[in-house]
Amino acid sequence: MTAPVLVVTGGSRGIGAAIVRAAASAGWRVAFDYVADDAAASALVVPGRIIALKGDAADEAHVAALFDAAAALGPVRGAVANAGITGGKGRVADLDRAVLDRVLAINVSGAFLLAKHAIRRMTQGGSIVLVSSMAARLGGAEEWIHYAASKGAVDTMTIGLSREVARQGIRVNAVAPGLIETDIHAAAGDPDRTRRMGAQTPIGRAGTAEEVAGSVLWLLSDAASYITGAILPVSGGR
Repeated sequence: MTAPVLVVTGGSRGIGAAIVRAAASAGWRVAFDYVADDAAASALVVPGRIIALKGDAADEAHVAALFDAAAALGPVRGAVANAGITGGKGRVADLDRAVLDRVLAINVSGAFLLAKHAIRRMTQGGSIVLVSSMAARLGGAEEWIHYAASKGAVDTMTIGLSREVARQGIRVNAVAPGLIETDIHAAAGDPDRTRRMGAQTPIGRAGTAEEVAGSVLWLLSDAASYITGAILPVSGGR
């Protein structure tokens, strides 16, 4: 049988790269995209099993091309909308309009475009996982309300879309990571954030990208065959 194919946006580093590696180990063929880091993307590529396409997750022509490339590997049965940006830390009163537009484009429009093209390819059913954030529940005050709001939109999308496509045999779920050890915090200007705040979680530490990837792979798998519309916290109880 032909191995199922998974499409992942933002797959070159952090949680995305962990998902790519975990999926390949679980028997998926993987097509992922990335926006900048050629070396990191190349390090993940395995000819015939893992392919990478450089481009913007908010560009529909690119997303369509990513699914075309994925379909060349086999039947697309899974998709993960992982690409996301925080837009940096700051208060709403100081928010730059261009930053807001970019956060919404990647985090919200990008998720919709991934889902749109996944649904069109999943004629025999499949599973879509959207990467949300605990920030959607916590609000992001004094840090990134704009980011939190974009992930709130992802949560709403998860619930609505799961109901819209359930009879097509497509499940739609989300994971909501909490404090996870990736470079997204340094990119937002706070490299010490996970160490400082991780100790305050009930579990007492920040999580790892691999722990998030494990949750994503479970939602993609047949073990979660009766789960749709769920938003799974991966947050150490935070």
